[in-house]
Amino acid sequence: MLFGEKSNLPFYYRKLAGNISDVKTVKNLLEDIDSLGCSKVKLVMDRGFYSEENINDLYKNHLKFLIATKLSLKFVKTELNKVRETTRTWSNYSQKYDLYATSTTINWAYSQDRPYKGGTLRGKRRMYFHIYFNSEKAVEDEKNLNSLLCKLQEEIESGKRRPENENKYVKYFNIITTPAKGTKVTAKEEVIIEARKNYGYFVLLSNDLKDPIKALEIYRNKDLVEKAFGDLKERLNFNRPAVSSDQSLNGKLFVEFIALIYLSYIKKMMQDKNLFKKHTMHGLLDEFDVIECFEQPGHRLQLGEITKLQTELYESMEITPPTSLH
Repeated sequence: MLFGEKSNLPFYYRKLAGNISDVKTVKNLLEDIDSLGCSKVKLVMDRGFYSEENINDLYKNHLKFLIATKLSLKFVKTELNKVRETTRTWSNYSQKYDLYATSTTINWAYSQDRPYKGGTLRGKRRMYFHIYFNSEKAVEDEKNLNSLLCKLQEEIESGKRRPENENKYVKYFNIITTPAKGTKVTAKEEVIIEARKNYGYFVLLSNDLKDPIKALEIYRNKDLVEKAFGDLKERLNFNRPAVSSDQSLNGKLFVEFIALIYLSYIKKMMQDKNLFKKHTMHGLLDEFDVIECFEQPGHRLQLGEITKLQTELYESMEITPPTSLH
């Protein structure tokens, strides 16, 4: 699902099989955007969409992008190590977001296969490498690791090992079992130190945005889409489609999408007009829901009385109040 950055409204959706990874959807997405005639498109994506092939396709199609990526990637490790010691300086601190942010320019190793001409076109493309450090997240990540290590140690020493944790046992511990002394566990401190090294850090890549704070603000707006899926499941009761055919699913998806447009508009206007200070989304809809409508054959539609509060809410949301009975 795609949202307009300024309108905060959904304008595109596509149904996908549950076993299709995010990485594989980008090419079709680019073709759809092209057929829609959208210009000046800038894509904001989470790290599930990251792959070298996708980044190359975005460059190839001359699209601007902002994307998160994993810290485990070789080139990310290299660039992060260059600035790790200078990231957490006062000049890089953002009071608004309570984190450190800095940027560097790197060269992306671009490649493009040429099936007709043969061979591969290679070159360098400019990319902005945004690095962030959040001290609260670093502490939280370390606490989670300590809890995990304690849990793993207990499972090993009690003999209640879980099959899904076998790789973690080997990764973090040296395990020695003897008939006389039983099982003895010692931590692999160098592995734990290496894991902790990146706690609190995260990275965004862009071929468009130079400012790390601006990039962060735009990236965080991506939560709008995640919240929209939450609205679909909870507010619009789409957690379980409960349909018997693919055709019925398509129809229900369309109706849900139209409903989401209305819901997204209401939410945006409530945010813009600071209505959330006095009203919840559910409370506001309940306020409108009590307005009665009467319809009789051969007569025009009649509405029940509208209160002053309801009129004010309509006007706050830039909607002309319906004519009420007097």
